Parts: sequence; C-alpha cells; structure tokens
Amino acid sequence: MSEEAKDRGASRRSVMVGMGLAAPMLASLHGTDARAAVSAGAGLQGDGKTILGMLVFDGFQLLDVFGPLEMFGNLRDQVCIIILGERAGPVVSSAGPAIMVDATLEQAKKLDVFMVPGGAGTRREVGNMRLIEAIKSTALATPHVASICTGAALLAQTGLLDGARATTNKRAFRWVVGQGSNVQWVRQARWVEDGKYFTSSGISAGTDMALAMIERLYGRERAQRVADGAEYHWNNDPANDPFAKLNGLVD
Repeated sequence: MSEEAKDRGASRRSVMVGMGLAAPMLASLHGTDARAAVSAGAGLQGDGKTILGMLVFDGFQLLDVFGPLEMFGNLRDQVCIIILGERAGPVVSSAGPAIMVDATLEQAKKLDVFMVPGGAGTRREVGNMRLIEAIKSTALATPHVASICTGAALLAQTGLLDGARATTNKRAFRWVVGQGSNVQWVRQARWVEDGKYFTSSGISAGTDMALAMIERLYGRERAQRVADGAEYHWNNDPANDPFAKLNGLVD
C-alpha cells in the first residue's frame, strides 16, 4: 500500500472516531489499525476535512451513489466520505453489487454534507418511518443536504422540502410528487438548489449536481478541474434538462 493510501485511510479513521463511532464497529471495518486509532483517541477537530455522508439502502442506484462520490473523491485532501445506512453491514444495490456501511444514521453526528440517493428501493423505503425519521434528524443537523434521482421522495417524506423548490427523476416524476404535495416541484431542471437543499433529476444528473455543490463549497475553478480530471463533460446549466420533454412533463 502506498504512503498516500495509508494517509487517506488514517485520516478517514480519524474522522470516523471523531464522529463517535463505536470501537467494535471500526475494528470490524478496518482491523487493527482502527483499534489503534481508537486507543490513540484520534479526533475530528484536528482533521479539518469536509465530512460527506452518503446514505445507502437495499435497492439503491449505483450511479446515484458513485457518480457524486467520484467527484467529491477527487477532493480527498479536503473531503472525507462516509457510507451511512439504517443498519450496519452490507447493503445490496438494485444492480446486485453490495457496499459496506461505515456507520448508522444514528451515529452520524458531525456531517457537513448529507446525500440521499434514489433507486428501486425508494418505493419500499418511503414507508419505512424509522428510516424517514433518521433521514430527517440527520438532514436537520447538516448544513448541506442533497438528494439524487428518486431520493427526493425520501427527503420529501420528512417534510423538510415543504415550501421549497425541488426536482427528481423525470420518468418517476409523478410518483415522487405524490410523496410531497407541499413541495414546489420543478418539472424541467437538471438540478435545483434552494437554500441548503440540492435535488437532482435522474441518475446521471446527480454527478452534475455534485459538481455544482463542489462549486458552492470550493469555487468554480476547482469544480471544473474535478470534472476535467474525470474526463467528464459537466452539464453546468441547471435548466438544461432534455428529459422533462422526453417524459412528457413539458411541451
């Protein structure tokens, strides 16, 4: 393992310990190095990184999660990414591959950015009130909150988007609208920014929105460098949404 990779791993463990994660969970996730970090009392305060928590649940959409995380992951010197779930252990995506949860939502006390993806699993999770309440508590305590695709349905269920402008996957638009009748749903938008809340259109739009969030946090030049480094053509116009017409939402 390279020294750079070791440094990234140690930094991530430090942040997780600073969030108050239990030593047994850290040990199970990261082995003896994590136990050493806990014993050393490493903390969040000296790390100075932006902590991004990405929620996962059974049936999450792969690109909803890993598109935005790839963009923020290019800021590894400034951002620490934590995978969150309702429970510990592996969580299976809609496509089959699973991801391990780093911490439960109840353990996520000091996030700077909280992201909620979509996927087929949202159809089930909108009725999971325990998860909805945990999303609400986490979102209330976090200064920057985002949903990708049908993740907006989960965020809408919390009531936190009431009165706010928001958008979602255009193919599933009508279903998501039904999860939040007091939200000002925007039919044609690649993503929408309203106060601390960002919401994106379907799947790939989350990557464009993530770059817009990076622009807000770190500036336009840094966001463009991240996009260029990924050889990604950034749609940086939130109104550029051809899928609204394709799905019959606008003329």
